[in-house]
Amino acid sequence: MPSILSFGHPPPAAQARLSISSSPPPSMSSSSDSPMDTPTFDANGTSLSDAGTESRIDSRNASDEIVPKIEERELMLADVKEEPLAEELPISPTEPVVRIRRGRGRPRIYPPRSPTSSSKHTKARSKTGCTTCRKRKKKCDETRPFCLSCQKNNIHCEGYKPVEIWKSGKERAAEGLFKPPTRWARKMSVDTKFELPPLMEGVESDLDRTLLQHFVSRASSVLTLHGDRSTNPFTRVLLPMALQHEGLMHSVLCLSASHLCSLSPSQELQDRQTFHRGKALHLLNQDLARQKAGEGGTMIYEDANVAQILLHLLHALCEGDTSGEYRLHMIAAKKIAMSQKSKNPEFQSLFDEFFYYHYIASQVTSLVSAEVTMMDDFKLPFQVNPETAALIGVSDGLFGFLSKISNLRRRLRTRIDNHDEPTMDYEALLAAHAIDSGLRNWTCPIPPGSPRYTVSMLYRQATWVYLYRTTKESAPHPYIKSAVDDAIRYMNELPAEGWIQSNVLLPLFLVGCAAFEQEQRIEINRAFSGLMAVTGLGNIHHAREVVEKVWELMDAGDPESWDWEKIINNKGWDFLAT
Repeated sequence: MPSILSFGHPPPAAQARLSISSSPPPSMSSSSDSPMDTPTFDANGTSLSDAGTESRIDSRNASDEIVPKIEERELMLADVKEEPLAEELPISPTEPVVRIRRGRGRPRIYPPRSPTSSSKHTKARSKTGCTTCRKRKKKCDETRPFCLSCQKNNIHCEGYKPVEIWKSGKERAAEGLFKPPTRWARKMSVDTKFELPPLMEGVESDLDRTLLQHFVSRASSVLTLHGDRSTNPFTRVLLPMALQHEGLMHSVLCLSASHLCSLSPSQELQDRQTFHRGKALHLLNQDLARQKAGEGGTMIYEDANVAQILLHLLHALCEGDTSGEYRLHMIAAKKIAMSQKSKNPEFQSLFDEFFYYHYIASQVTSLVSAEVTMMDDFKLPFQVNPETAALIGVSDGLFGFLSKISNLRRRLRTRIDNHDEPTMDYEALLAAHAIDSGLRNWTCPIPPGSPRYTVSMLYRQATWVYLYRTTKESAPHPYIKSAVDDAIRYMNELPAEGWIQSNVLLPLFLVGCAAFEQEQRIEINRAFSGLMAVTGLGNIHHAREVVEKVWELMDAGDPESWDWEKIINNKGWDFLAT
């Protein structure tokens, strides 16, 4: 089949197609000696001579418009080279890059050129904008300290992150700022520590657990004569109740925090004490609101709520409160003591003993006019073994004498205010004589040779001093000097540390208000200092200050030095010296 080669565009006039045939046409002679094929024009069939053919070939070779077709060869990856880029301006990193979509087919040998003139210069994303604009992915004008973009849009601007100075890994490790690489993530996840949930309601932190341990080991021992935890009613009776009642547990921790804060003042302990006190009172009010009235409309209190009232009363002692807060709890406790009994005999014995002790002792430092009528002929409405009693004076009957003397002082104070003569009338004299006879005939139910016996005899001595200061003139006398000296000897025989010191404050206060001699006052001051160091109760400071004021009046010869209840009232105080 003849092949046709096309060279450029055909002449416009002739519109002829040049073809070269490998075999001569039948109309032409085969005896031609020309080595080349004979060209023919299909348009008009005109034949040209060899010379004319050569001239056209020469003119065809010289033409610039003729582009020969080059056959493609197999693409080799080794032959692919990066096209050198012409020198041009760098593209701005902030402008977007325009990507040209590549056509389908065989992959190109050279990468496409980046558009320069036809595309817009891009800019890089700024990393110095404000935190708010970066979160919102908005452009920030970077005005400091707060950008105008946030202000225009009425958005709170979070400001700018501080500039961080680059530091090497060694420097960051030395400063504790080293951040481990990602490949350590798995190892760190294995070392992660998760906090355990609280085991007991109310005990929520390590500090709370410390407070609970302090209550068991120290605070409970200064509230009772039982130094052994197994016999201490606060740990044996009250603490198991707290484990079942969240409000009571908060009351326990509040009391413990108050006592620990008095020993080592700390703002952290003060804050924790405030927290537990608020929670305890809140839960107590909730429980009281849910209580139903019993027979005759009398409110029936749960044992846990009664225990909370008792602990809040003791908290006033540890805190050293002088506003009379304890009296509110005292009134509630008195109402409970007169109206109901607990089904738990151990708790009922604990409540009765602590309530009667503090209620009668409150008459020593208060001007409350109500007489103590709960004891008739020194008989208690409950029975407590003196050898196992938690407090001195209640079970052995000494507080019966103490309450009688308090009632006598009120009658004498009324006669003095009314200017009645004589101050010691016949009835007052008979009452004083009966109390004096009863104290002389009183027998300690505890055998001699133990700290309990010594502190019981100290209470007996302080009660007689209380009677003398009530009925006799406020002036030095050998009788009162001898009684104070004997009381000081009893105090010196007691252990300097330990549970026995928890019952010393009341007799120490009474004996101190009768110390006319300077040598006696030195011993009284030493006893106050030791008591504060051992027990850490906050009311000791106020009791000592009242005693020192009584000493000033005694030295000045003031006849009113016997009436320390008025001294306390003039200071605006109301506290318990227990």
